[in-house]
Amino acid sequence: MPHPHQHPHAAFAPEPGYRYTKSPRRVYWELTRACGLACKHCRAEAIKERLPDELTKDEAFTVLRALAEAKPMPVVVLTGGDPLERPDFFEIMDYAKSLKLHVDVAPSVTPKLTREAVFQLKEHGVGAMSLSLDGSDATRHDDLRGIPGCFDRTLEAAEHIAEAKIPMQVNTLVTADTLSDMPAIHERVGQMKPKRWSLFFLVTTGRGELLRQIEPEQAEELFQWLIEMGQKSNFMIATTEAPQYRRVLAKRQGGAGPPRVPGAGMRDGNGIMFISYRGDIMPSGFLPLSAGSVRESDPLTIYRDSELFTSLRDTSAFGGRCGACDLKDLCGGSRGRAYAATGDPLAEDPLCMYQPPA
Repeated sequence: MPHPHQHPHAAFAPEPGYRYTKSPRRVYWELTRACGLACKHCRAEAIKERLPDELTKDEAFTVLRALAEAKPMPVVVLTGGDPLERPDFFEIMDYAKSLKLHVDVAPSVTPKLTREAVFQLKEHGVGAMSLSLDGSDATRHDDLRGIPGCFDRTLEAAEHIAEAKIPMQVNTLVTADTLSDMPAIHERVGQMKPKRWSLFFLVTTGRGELLRQIEPEQAEELFQWLIEMGQKSNFMIATTEAPQYRRVLAKRQGGAGPPRVPGAGMRDGNGIMFISYRGDIMPSGFLPLSAGSVRESDPLTIYRDSELFTSLRDTSAFGGRCGACDLKDLCGGSRGRAYAATGDPLAEDPLCMYQPPA
């Protein structure tokens, strides 16, 4: 998704057909899989200790130099696991900033995320931060996160981030079990004073395979509700791995002129690139297919030219209703969910119930 607060929309303007062929606009970088939480839906299947095959600091610097060659430069999101588990985290962040890269950070809410740590991130020039809120109360949230006290620490961290005047995004997992809690979560999110609320629609990869997805009809109802809430909220509302929300927004606007839809076309492999803790270059963290390694190849070259990435940008090759859809370039479906459901990243997204016109 494009960053709504630190960059002009022109920086994310797609090429014709809503494609981003020259460079990714957002690079999600899993610096480590080490994390103090035990979340039920963890894509990374994070563990307590760092793994020996993590990219070294020098390798990380090489990747950053490569990303800084992109025109336009991408937003680099340092994530994990918990990126704060790396003792060289601030050295990596400072080097990225020295290359004029915009750096956002997605930390885990553990005892490491203190007020001091938040203000240290501010001093080192973080562009934005994200926190996860998956329940409107401690029982619901902590059950998903696997650690008692995580809910209270999340609200406390949000206060520190607001005090530091760092733009914040709140992420919420959408599953069959969290769906009924969305109105109460929305109210709680408003109290956290974010700039953006992003709802992540479950893709059954990693530990997320154990959770239940919502049905397509429920997704359509939720999209409509999100549009209504967006008109009443003091923060932007977006979705992750549910680009069908853009289709609903576009249909609401009618056919007069091009749709005004944030992040139009951006999806796994098209505007989005993911780098794993050991350097695998993937379309996203939810589409676990590697097109190469930063230890052997230039990540921008892989993004532009690899068969995997170029196929994901070619919507004419999509199967089923996604391939027949009149808004396939604007939306394109979740390639990660298509792969999780069928083993084919070009198949139709089973979350969508839209029937394209003949």
